[in-house]
Amino acid sequence: MPSNEHALNLTAGNLWLSIWQLSWPMLLIMIFNFFVGLTDVYVAGFISPGVQAVVGFVSQIFFLNIIIANAISIGTIALLSRSIGAGDFGSAVGIARQSLIFGIMAAIVLTMPGLVFYREIVAAAGFPENIRPIAGRFVRIFALSLGPNYILIISNAVFRAGGEVKKVMFTMLVVSAANIAGNFALVFGIPPFPKLGDIGIALSTALSVTAGMAINFALLAFSRWKAIFKTPITVSGNIIRKVISLSWPAALLQIAWNSGSIVLFNILGRLGSASIPALASLANGLRIEAIIYLPAFALNMAAGVIIGQNLGAKDFARAEEAGWKMVSAGIVLVSVMAFIIFIRSEQFASIVTSDPSVLKETARYLRFNMMSEPFMALSVILGGGLQGAGDTRGTMLIIVIAMWVIRLPLAWLLALGFGYGALGVWTAMVTSMVIQGILMAYRFHGGLWKNLTFK
Repeated sequence: MPSNEHALNLTAGNLWLSIWQLSWPMLLIMIFNFFVGLTDVYVAGFISPGVQAVVGFVSQIFFLNIIIANAISIGTIALLSRSIGAGDFGSAVGIARQSLIFGIMAAIVLTMPGLVFYREIVAAAGFPENIRPIAGRFVRIFALSLGPNYILIISNAVFRAGGEVKKVMFTMLVVSAANIAGNFALVFGIPPFPKLGDIGIALSTALSVTAGMAINFALLAFSRWKAIFKTPITVSGNIIRKVISLSWPAALLQIAWNSGSIVLFNILGRLGSASIPALASLANGLRIEAIIYLPAFALNMAAGVIIGQNLGAKDFARAEEAGWKMVSAGIVLVSVMAFIIFIRSEQFASIVTSDPSVLKETARYLRFNMMSEPFMALSVILGGGLQGAGDTRGTMLIIVIAMWVIRLPLAWLLALGFGYGALGVWTAMVTSMVIQGILMAYRFHGGLWKNLTFK
């Protein structure tokens, strides 16, 4: 288990070294999560297509529920990293405690609908009668694991904000390994574990996040953060109000993006006989693009912490320099990956499909969207920096504009109005991402984020 001396000093020294020390563990964590999701679907495929459908659907519900936890973690990092950078650790402990309390309260509220209304949730999804019992069991188990997952996400944010990323990496390595091993052991009954079938997938997720929560509690209790558990534990309305103020735009951002993606699928579903290849191509393309997103989102998480801490230390020049250096590194890395996929689009498409029409459209999707990946990196990394600075509302506004003012209307107009079909949707996606990246860079360059205060 990592020692208590792994907190990085992000407010002094070589900036490139700080970026590297914070980013590579974040990248590994993103890779861990990627393989967990892949394993869930892979193991479900050995059981039946119906179980695969249940896993996909419940995963989406689970993701929607943890949007609140992710948003709380963003608000926590913005507040905590400033306190750490300013050298005010006492304040940091108070913020960490209140964020965890708030997360637990939110999890309790969100757990109840899954336990009480699981039948209605499954029925609303339109599942066939024969797999509704399976879906219902999945929903209940995931609902029960919501509390541990909230605590895991927010406690990880506490360590990240404090520059203790190796602790997060250690915990998530254990969680991911336990989840992947549990999938095989519990589903197929690898001794000494019982053979539980489909429900083993849900249980492996629930048990692994619970283990992660326990590990983080131990890391907090036996480290400089141990004062979090000091009694009496009271609720601070002022701190929670600050966390909410920073968190709700982050939650709305994720909701706007994900609901917009659903609308995009709906537009493709209106293309008549061309809709099925188009829908499959979008799903396939997003799966391949996820590989490129990994380094961008790792730098996104690192940017929030480095910029937040340096703002707390009142070193505005270093904070801005960190943002531009991280985005330059991200653009170079993402561009190289995108170029490889661009020139080998057919080969990458053939990994996920063998159907000729889907393969052709997937390759075209990749060729179009690879052109916008540098702007994706620009948006994602600087967006993380802005959120770490507390400018969650500005980041939300840019995403909402890019998705709902540009991407969706343009996709509808080109695909359905002018009859360009899937090509029109791909064009709209590229156009909106280019504009989104430019707007995010303009927002960061403007520098208003340097003077934000949290009252």
